[in-house]
Amino acid sequence: MAPGVGSPRVRPTTCLLADDVEAAEARLSEEEVFRRDMDWLSRCEVLVAEASGSSYGVGFEVGFVLGRAASTGQRVVLLYEAARRHAISRLIIGNGHDACTTFAYAPIEDLMALIDRRFASGPI
Repeated sequence: MAPGVGSPRVRPTTCLLADDVEAAEARLSEEEVFRRDMDWLSRCEVLVAEASGSSYGVGFEVGFVLGRAASTGQRVVLLYEAARRHAISRLIIGNGHDACTTFAYAPIEDLMALIDRRFASGPI
């Protein structure tokens, strides 16, 4: 298993919820963001990715984790807003990887219920 996978639950990405996140992120170089984010991805047990919008970064993150999943045991929960299905990549909607759970949510309460069910007793 990869270093950090299976370790106590740590949520290093909570810094992205800070009020000053834009200023804090602007102080980092592109290389620093890459190294930091790759470290987060390498250490996570489960990547929860929201794919309702267009983002190359989210696609990269999902592909990175799924590409390693067989050897690390990592998982991906891939979310998208059901009302936007027409605008979501078919690559996302059709993802049938064994280490990935794809979930279309509507309303937001469905998403909250999924999170409660999946994470209440530990990782997926």
